[in-house]
Amino acid sequence: MARDYYGILGVSQGATDQEIKRAYRRLARELHPDLNPNEEDRFKEVTTAYEVLSDPEKRRIVDAGGDPLAGPGSGGFAGGGLGDIFEQFFGGGGFGGTGFGGGRGPRSRVQPGEPALVHVTLDLDECASGVNKEITVDTAILCDECQGAGTNGDSKPVRCDTCHGAGEIQAVQRSLLGQVMTVRPCPTCAGVGEVIADPCHKCGGDGRVRSRRTVTVKIPAGVEAGMRVRLSGQGEVGPGGGAAGDLYVEIRERRHEVFVRDKDDLHVTVNVPFAHAALGGALTIDGILDGEQIDITVPAGTQPGQIMTIRGHGMPRVNNGVRGNLHAHLEVSVPTKLDARTTELLTEYRDHSGEEIELASAHSTGTSSGLFSRLRNAFAGR
Repeated sequence: MARDYYGILGVSQGATDQEIKRAYRRLARELHPDLNPNEEDRFKEVTTAYEVLSDPEKRRIVDAGGDPLAGPGSGGFAGGGLGDIFEQFFGGGGFGGTGFGGGRGPRSRVQPGEPALVHVTLDLDECASGVNKEITVDTAILCDECQGAGTNGDSKPVRCDTCHGAGEIQAVQRSLLGQVMTVRPCPTCAGVGEVIADPCHKCGGDGRVRSRRTVTVKIPAGVEAGMRVRLSGQGEVGPGGGAAGDLYVEIRERRHEVFVRDKDDLHVTVNVPFAHAALGGALTIDGILDGEQIDITVPAGTQPGQIMTIRGHGMPRVNNGVRGNLHAHLEVSVPTKLDARTTELLTEYRDHSGEEIELASAHSTGTSSGLFSRLRNAFAGR
């Protein structure tokens, strides 16, 4: 007795192809063994029913009262339809790694190129002002012999004899679900469907060659280590002469002899002699930008570790050019070698001031921070 393929899918005999497809898709998702292991037999049944009704010749036999799968050897899925069915509805991946897949046809020989990454090391003043930098890049470029075609002279690619131009190889394998169609790229043509019998003598058929070239990159002002500048279309040319990817230039930064950078701020250490710390003074230094002069005022009574902030003399921000601040850390230098005259003057000052060495409170909140306060501030800045 012929099986009721229409009844298995829950559609009428006059159902359209679209109605049959929708019915199968709904049932296949509902009954798939990855989701419902106990429904494996029904899943096989509805897949077989769709394979029959989606084939015009087999459907004609069903409508005439026959069964196109009747007879010896019909226990499994007919032909290689299961792989094609899953490719049509669910793509090559199928469900949950069950091995269901289907053909996608030959892929193009021409593929987009990969991005490339190079590094450039800048001085701090170059980061501050911006600079045009020439860099050497080793990348794949278009083959000037074949212009990306990969062929020698006027020769043309020919159809692959292994896959007959399909770009893929199909095979039927036994599984718990019966016969399953698997599809993989053709190993001979790598999925292209054609081979280059007479390749270009320069690029060997790849359509591109390796080359070293010089590129000028414009580095904006304010960049810092780790930032990248993108050069569109300056990366690797793709196989078959495909469009080039982007080139990324990553910034590295040399240490400066005077300034220490913290994002948009700069820090500098100023050694203040003992007398200048007591009486006050001034210092002019060269800034990070060409021709920039910065005045640092040392107030009378400066204490060791005191910080002077000079606003607007740090690094510019990349987006808007607004500059950060310069922080001058004042370190008081106490002389270690004294001549007779200096010793005499300092002794006179000591006796005149009447100051004595004494033990300070650990919790002092005066001009000189207490021990615990200094420790707390030090750890808070980490």
